[in-house]
Amino acid sequence: MTPPHQDAEDDGSRIIGRGPVALPSSPSRAEERPTLHESGSAHLPPSGAPATGSSSPQPTGSDAPGPQPAPRMIWGHGTPGLHTIGVWTERVPGRGEDAEPLLAYHLTTHRGLIGVFDGSGGSGSSPAWQAQDGEQRTGAWVGARVARLAMDCWFQEVTTAREAADAENLKGYLDFFHERAPKRRSKIVGRMRRQLPTTLAAIEFSLPPEGQLEGLALWAGDSRAYLLDPEAGLQVLTRDHTEVSDALELLRSDPPMTNTVSADRDFYVQEHSFKFPLPCVLLTATDGFYGYVHTPADFENTLLSTLRHANCETEWADLIRRSVQVYTADDASLGLIALGYKDFACLRDAFAARQQFIAGFCRKNRPTHTDPASAVRAWQDDTWHGYRTGYEAYLPAPQEEQA
Repeated sequence: MTPPHQDAEDDGSRIIGRGPVALPSSPSRAEERPTLHESGSAHLPPSGAPATGSSSPQPTGSDAPGPQPAPRMIWGHGTPGLHTIGVWTERVPGRGEDAEPLLAYHLTTHRGLIGVFDGSGGSGSSPAWQAQDGEQRTGAWVGARVARLAMDCWFQEVTTAREAADAENLKGYLDFFHERAPKRRSKIVGRMRRQLPTTLAAIEFSLPPEGQLEGLALWAGDSRAYLLDPEAGLQVLTRDHTEVSDALELLRSDPPMTNTVSADRDFYVQEHSFKFPLPCVLLTATDGFYGYVHTPADFENTLLSTLRHANCETEWADLIRRSVQVYTADDASLGLIALGYKDFACLRDAFAARQQFIAGFCRKNRPTHTDPASAVRAWQDDTWHGYRTGYEAYLPAPQEEQA
């Protein structure tokens, strides 16, 4: 492994949007649209850094002392040919274990990265670190942020050194940062206990001169990467590291993961390379987005129904955030990049026909809350049968079959 350049020179060309926006914590102002301030080449804050001084907005004045809604942040950025959004929300204020999504684009090399990180709260629930204010953070919370920092540094290295991206080199960075991360031995021991456990899903991509997108999906655990296509819809680029791989059965059974990033157990990062023509939409998401829907097609419907009503990247991110907070029972984070579209209106119009189709597809014969479980199960089976072929068109083989 090449050690990270901890003092790497910044050439000012690595950008994403205009920085994250922390949405207001006051219930009376929760539905206001955030305003982004114009700037030159803006950056996300350093890995793990909050958007506005605290990842959990602090109540002041009339906002205190009552209960506060879950912290959430959104990103939005658009220039010709490059449109990005990010969504991050905690289910329980101050207890979220998803790290903020990582979105970056390097103008000089025309390479980019989107990634999400979901700390595994069950196996990493023991305290691992204490903040200056005395707040304790779990191993899952720390693990997600350590993985984000490692991936951020890895991406800086492969872009500045103009190296090829690969899973083995990324794992070296994860191991490097695990050795230096805060860890605390738990008195509770067991086969399922892990140090700094987290999932990750990312897409590293480049735009060669001929204009065809070349990418590499990288993942460990059950966070996912996708292609969103105007004709075929949502298509998964990763295979969950679970004993069950059928997306509908995963919704029904929620089996344990067979592989996650951790500091004390062997793990692997799987990779899957691809080439797609432009224009192209790529996204990564944690299971807070797709793990609490009734059928896999519902996640696509959420993405496209919100796109239909948005006038810019920030509005789309905010509408997605509102939608996921209605149905999820978990933290949720998402990173998305659209490449090759002239402007946001062109992006929205490109998916108009697909949006109408998927909305009708998800409504057709949809059960109500009064229907028996057998009717719900039959409807799920029917919709999955009609959706599965397109959704799994790029589903990679299991890791052992790729070896």
